[in-house]
Amino acid sequence: MARPRLNSGDSHSEDLPKPKLNKELLKKALHIFSYLKPYKGKFIIGMVFLILSSLTMLTFPALLGAMIDASQGKQTYTWLPSNIMYIGGLSLAILSVMSIISFFRIRLFVEIAEKSLANIRRDSYMKLITLPVDFFANRRVGELNSRLSSDLSQIQDTMTTTLAEVIRQTISLSLGVLLLVWVSPKLALLNLCILPILVVTAIVFGKYIRKLSKQTQDQLADSNSIVQETLLGITNVKAFVNEYYESQRYSKKLDNVVTLAVKGATFRGIFASFIIFCIFGAVITVIWYGANLVSQGEITVGDLTTYILYSMFVAGSMGSFPELYASIQRALGASERVLEILHEKTENIIISEDNKTINKSLMGKLTFDNIRFAYPTRPDIKILKGLSFTAEAGQKIAIVGPSGAGKSTIASLILQFYHPNEGKIYYDDIPSDSISLTDIRNQVAIVPQDVLLFGGTIRENINYGKLEAGPDSVIDAAKRANAHDFIMSFPDGYDTIVGERGVKLSGGQRQRIAIARALLKDPSILILDEATSALDSESERLVQEALEELMKNRTSIIIAHRLSTIKNADSILVVDNGNVADFGNHFELLAKGSGLYHHLYTLQSSQQVES
Repeated sequence: MARPRLNSGDSHSEDLPKPKLNKELLKKALHIFSYLKPYKGKFIIGMVFLILSSLTMLTFPALLGAMIDASQGKQTYTWLPSNIMYIGGLSLAILSVMSIISFFRIRLFVEIAEKSLANIRRDSYMKLITLPVDFFANRRVGELNSRLSSDLSQIQDTMTTTLAEVIRQTISLSLGVLLLVWVSPKLALLNLCILPILVVTAIVFGKYIRKLSKQTQDQLADSNSIVQETLLGITNVKAFVNEYYESQRYSKKLDNVVTLAVKGATFRGIFASFIIFCIFGAVITVIWYGANLVSQGEITVGDLTTYILYSMFVAGSMGSFPELYASIQRALGASERVLEILHEKTENIIISEDNKTINKSLMGKLTFDNIRFAYPTRPDIKILKGLSFTAEAGQKIAIVGPSGAGKSTIASLILQFYHPNEGKIYYDDIPSDSISLTDIRNQVAIVPQDVLLFGGTIRENINYGKLEAGPDSVIDAAKRANAHDFIMSFPDGYDTIVGERGVKLSGGQRQRIAIARALLKDPSILILDEATSALDSESERLVQEALEELMKNRTSIIIAHRLSTIKNADSILVVDNGNVADFGNHFELLAKGSGLYHHLYTLQSSQQVES
């Protein structure tokens, strides 16, 4: 039985495919490195320190070789005295200088990287929260969170470590090879003959081992998805007595993981054995051939020692490049994913301390004029098909209709989460595009069916409606929303932590806190999106009383499922299939004796009598 794989939002960027390096990708990545510009002075100093530390490190093999020759009474370099104490003292002095330089190099690069990353995180987060709602409709929260965590951490590693290591190892490799040739051209030629064999073998084996590793990770991800979906649907597993089936399904995946892992280990073992044989064979060959050259007087023991040490430098540099290259690939891929966010088009909204200042006050009149709309993700499905209505300032307009008729879409359009494909929305007879988005949203509030509370205190959640409001205003809003009594029943009162998404509170309690939040905001236009549909009778009574207080003296758009709650609305807009099917107050619509509203009301009334 095939099941869809559940994707985890917190996947690491290491598991994502590494993009191939090309001109376009490098050009994109350079935009990320533009965040280094404010710190270019420190970056240049850090690069100077990096080059100096790399160069000073390359002096040690020569000094150690000279020290060994000096112990035998020979002088390796004419510019260096044949004195063990002098050479040893000079080595320690250079080591001290290199240590100081390395400290400042690391300190500067980490500071630059951390400050640059903080700016990237700040810009990415600011970009995210200013993107339109339809952007989030196409993406998972876990994926976006991963871009701010895993992807940026990958970029951070590159800025702090990888970039410096690439430069240092490049210097060590290029100068190391030149120094090998300078110390002994014959030994260098011997090494260069072995090198192509190692490189070709490493490429062939490395590619195959990476392929097996990826297959193993894929199988492991499949097994993890089985665990995740089984635990999420554990009641179904138990209800159908499928524990054995699920355990066998999981066991088969694990067997595949083990088979691939063992196969990969076999090839890695062969590869490692070959590399060990080649490396130590090369060392033995170099020492053997070098010893012959020493015995023939072509080089000194010090030269041989210097050559071996430089060989180790070169080998270490070469060995580090595959991992550094992989890190750069991951960083470029991460940069590309972060840049996708940074290049998205944002809403035209003010982001500053002044964004709560209202420049154009609204009385509350709302007009939909021949609105046609389809969601960007489903352009072929028209939700609204020429819908028109007017709500005068202070009126209560109820919107009813079957599921999928477009009721919640109307709420989203009032809040300007989306914009109509055709037609105009007017606030106080002014077209919506002539009023700033900030002014509109500052004067429109919504109390949804599923209230989202932040994980802080009750006070902070109510205060969210008006951040500058004082404690007395918060308490007053809570009292008007019928929330004060239950809040004070908690030991910590208004400082009670509500938990993530408000899980520590009941549905009715969350709803009343949302109403208090809206009361504190004091909007001109209020949207109630099925605010009581999921509540029990007692909670509904308390919430309904709070809603009556909230709707006083303001335009109210009431999207209702329970028609009994909208009898007192000034007008009822009956929406069906994206059009206005009927319009009038409760008694006018019932008096017709037919129509969609009459049918829905009769149906609900009969269901209540039966229950």
